Amino acid sequence: MAKSIMIQGTMSNVGKSIIAAGLCRIFQQDGYKVAPFKSQNMALNSYITKENLEMGRAQVVQAEACKIEPSVYMNPILLKPVTDMGSQVIVMGEVVGNMRAMDYFKRKKEYIPIIKEAYNTLSQEYDIIVIEGAGSPAEINLKQDDIVNMGMADLVDAPVLLVGDIDRGGVFAQLIGTVDLLEPEEQNRIKGLLINKFRGDKSILEPGLRMIYERCKKEVLGVVPYINLDIDEEDSLAETLHQKKANNLLDIAVVRLPKISNFTDFRALEMESMVSIRYVEKASELGQPDMVILPGTKNTIKDMKWLRESGMETAILRLENTLIFGICGGYQMLGEEIADTYGTEDYGKIRGMGLLPIITTFEPEKTRTRTEGIVMELEGEFRNLSGVKVSGYEIHMGKSKRTRSEKNKESDLQEKDFLCIDGNLEGYQKGNVIGCYLHGIFDEEEFRRGLLEILCKRKGIAFEIEEQMSYQEYKESQYDKLADVLRENIDMKRIYEIMGITVII
Repeated sequence: MAKSIMIQGTMSNVGKSIIAAGLCRIFQQDGYKVAPFKSQNMALNSYITKENLEMGRAQVVQAEACKIEPSVYMNPILLKPVTDMGSQVIVMGEVVGNMRAMDYFKRKKEYIPIIKEAYNTLSQEYDIIVIEGAGSPAEINLKQDDIVNMGMADLVDAPVLLVGDIDRGGVFAQLIGTVDLLEPEEQNRIKGLLINKFRGDKSILEPGLRMIYERCKKEVLGVVPYINLDIDEEDSLAETLHQKKANNLLDIAVVRLPKISNFTDFRALEMESMVSIRYVEKASELGQPDMVILPGTKNTIKDMKWLRESGMETAILRLENTLIFGICGGYQMLGEEIADTYGTEDYGKIRGMGLLPIITTFEPEKTRTRTEGIVMELEGEFRNLSGVKVSGYEIHMGKSKRTRSEKNKESDLQEKDFLCIDGNLEGYQKGNVIGCYLHGIFDEEEFRRGLLEILCKRKGIAFEIEEQMSYQEYKESQYDKLADVLRENIDMKRIYEIMGITVII
């Protein structure tokens, strides 16, 4: 059976996922077969495996750091918030339904055998498993029947590293208070502490580190500096979502919908030196971007209402010479109508933005597939995209179909089906508006560069391709950078000892 180490945090967004990813890469570099694991993840960023099953993206990132294929065994339970009070529950990659928080809390103990089986499956194949917790283990109102923090550690007898975030202040209270709120047997599971996101001279921390040991008898095994990394982050607290300014030649505005999902779709665009990606929440922030992106959402109807009530829809419709691109839920919003008669996300029907001749109907069955496609033969300024191969994944409840109204027939704007995927026509392009269901479409270099060339021509600037590594190579370099920083600032020999592995460092 595999050795294990569990990363827990004093609260959300202390860097558990990134620390876990860095340890995954270090163990991989040191020659071990390593896999990530998180029993229960709550996130709106998800991914489709090669088996067409759904899992959280945090464990996908960690699997990439391990240089292995992502698997739902790494994230057996995924909760995708649909409303403020409930989530879509996904178990081993399959949707089991929507549940209110209280209903799920009452039932979650039923999932322990599934969690244990998933973990044991990985444990038989790998040398080391890096387990990630969720939130804080000291949420005393949630500790009963815990399956993701100390409950998980106890289930598989995993030693724990507790991470605190010094960047937001109060790290000593975070660490000491968290340990103090735990039961004695839980305290014993914590084998070391990590302070994350430190800026400045570490020697200043020495008195505080001694006091931590005096108060809770736990050793600080590392002080990790604040690192500028370009690695996918988790949902609403991600720093990426707070980018507001355009600093480069091409200004791309992503509408930050209240239930935004899979904003990782835009990471490849962010690495282009000509491009600024900024996230806008208010109509007044929109300005005159070169392209507006309507991203995916976990509640299309509610976010369409928000788009309308906030004035963002009106601001987008008033734009001139701006390319508008919708992905998944954003594509649905660009159409004429969205209807959810089954209450899949939110009962009701709503008028869309009317920019594309499609209507969307939600159905109980979710579309989950990794796929490849090809851009259709387009005309005019989009001609250079014709025939370009794309790949990615689809993950949506609604199905969209074309409308053929008299209004559309009389339109003087060029209209074309946009993508051909597995012989099916998906997505649509009308004038300056494009929409499709394909997540990850911007990861394809030929498509991404072709689109940027169109934006440059529209703006009247030269399109220049700088020699740079591929997106995959770029991601690999970021994982290696993370591993290097952790090696320099964490007592890795001690961590190996905690896991019961003897190494010479």
